[in-house]
Amino acid sequence: MNPTTIGTVALRSFVLTASGTAGLGDELAGYGDVATLGAVVTKSLAAFAWEGNPAPRVAASGPDMLNAVGLAGPGVAAWREHSLPALRQRGADVVASIWGRTADEFADAASAMAGADIVAMEVNASCPNLESRSSIFAHSATATAAVVEAATAAGVPLWAKLSPNTPDLVAIAEAALSAGAQALVLVNTVLGLAIDVTTRRPTLGNGGGGMSGPGIFPVALRAVYECHRAFPDTPIIGVGGISSGEDAVAMVMAGASAVEVGTATFANPRAPWRIQKEADAWMKANGVGAIRELRGVAHG
Repeated sequence: MNPTTIGTVALRSFVLTASGTAGLGDELAGYGDVATLGAVVTKSLAAFAWEGNPAPRVAASGPDMLNAVGLAGPGVAAWREHSLPALRQRGADVVASIWGRTADEFADAASAMAGADIVAMEVNASCPNLESRSSIFAHSATATAAVVEAATAAGVPLWAKLSPNTPDLVAIAEAALSAGAQALVLVNTVLGLAIDVTTRRPTLGNGGGGMSGPGIFPVALRAVYECHRAFPDTPIIGVGGISSGEDAVAMVMAGASAVEVGTATFANPRAPWRIQKEADAWMKANGVGAIRELRGVAHG
């Protein structure tokens, strides 16, 4: 299964699920053994329940997807009571993703998560699907540092999930690390839009949305490559458009220590396990004994 280590967190596999694509609990358990994945990363949670954006929330764009779900969720307390126990009973390691509209709300979500049976917390500073996309925290080094620092209230390892929609990614990543993040999660969705040519209006109820799927793989790969070059000792989790074992291997070669599989799961809920097996097969065929041997080799 190719174990890996992200900062102080030891994972049994380098393949994880991506936030927002595997539900809040054990929804994928009917398709594979969640205990064999590196971790299940939850849908992002605030300290409060949130309804999200108006429908329609999802639209296809060729093989890719646009979504504007808007971080709908039951809140941390309800998730801890109703969803987390099922995941832990199945033996899954859990990474909880949190969000907020202000630094104080990130602190509230982190405080509500304190003491939960999780291995790490992913700080979602980069969702493009709130009311004001101009206020994405991860488009500002100062704002990113503020929300990461606020999340230290949980007392667990923090992973900062950042946005590809900025030319200042390396500087923002540095701010996240300085504020207490142990690892970088690269990247969230790319800003996009779909038009319904029949209604002559945006397809999604929120107007624009976040694009995911194989089309953003080169964007995510470059983000990982550039951040590994800047911070070679920092663990990076690569996410964005991973559809095959070779994609996962390429992310590691760019500098990732682990990968998250997201949109591929909508087409095939067994995708995380398939990609894990394909990566294992590639390594065996190419004489690679451990995934860590490949980390950053594309840098020469």
